[in-house]
Amino acid sequence: MKIVLIKQAVLSLFILVSISACAQEAENSPAQTASLTSANTIVLSDELIEKFQRNTRLSILNVEQSPLDNLYQITTDRGIFYLSKDGQFFINAVIFNLDKGMLNETDIAMNGIRLQKVADIRDSGIVYKAANEKYIVDVFTDITCGYCRKLHREMQDYLDAGISIRYLAYPREGLNGDVFKQMQSIWCATNRQDAMDQAKGGDTVASLSCKNEVAKHYQTGGAIGVTGTPNIVVADGSLIGGYQPASALLAELKKRLGE
Repeated sequence: MKIVLIKQAVLSLFILVSISACAQEAENSPAQTASLTSANTIVLSDELIEKFQRNTRLSILNVEQSPLDNLYQITTDRGIFYLSKDGQFFINAVIFNLDKGMLNETDIAMNGIRLQKVADIRDSGIVYKAANEKYIVDVFTDITCGYCRKLHREMQDYLDAGISIRYLAYPREGLNGDVFKQMQSIWCATNRQDAMDQAKGGDTVASLSCKNEVAKHYQTGGAIGVTGTPNIVVADGSLIGGYQPASALLAELKKRLGE
């Protein structure tokens, strides 16, 4: 299979930002390696790891060969980025494969990461279960988001279509302010579904305090590419951004997962 070359002019349509990550040349020493390896046994030098993390403020979780020969694919605590093998260029990009019908290689690589990270917080989600469940989706939600409220008003349509909804918290204004506090109160409520119904209906939820996972939900969302709400994580790890009516979501789930 031909690989899309980074120097091709057409790729500039898809690689969005390429910037120099430092002001000094990396001094890579083959004899000095870190314990950081990927499944493909790529090892970065101590100097390159330190240089990357110092300049980007990102923590490296995994390193693999990217679809482009001259780039490493770096999985971080804030998603996937790319690094030139000489350590000079840090690239925040989406790579599309023209030979595979504009396949989004970056998003495909994120699927496994999403599944792993969402699996860590699923037990603390708020589930609306379909009686004839065919699919279950994880929905990052904000109680003040207009389209989140629209989705919630149509909850019965999703349940009737066999789609169970598991809510995960994503207060869009961050981990401060009234929305964050209200969402914590929902997760602390004795009946969390009732509290969610109340909040999505525009009412104020009684203030409650307890140990909860709202902050972890928000941080997980940021790490897997959630930037707004609603954002839907499918069972294959792919992400559907934004509201979809039940019929459209069902059709998309059938397309991605089959019946």
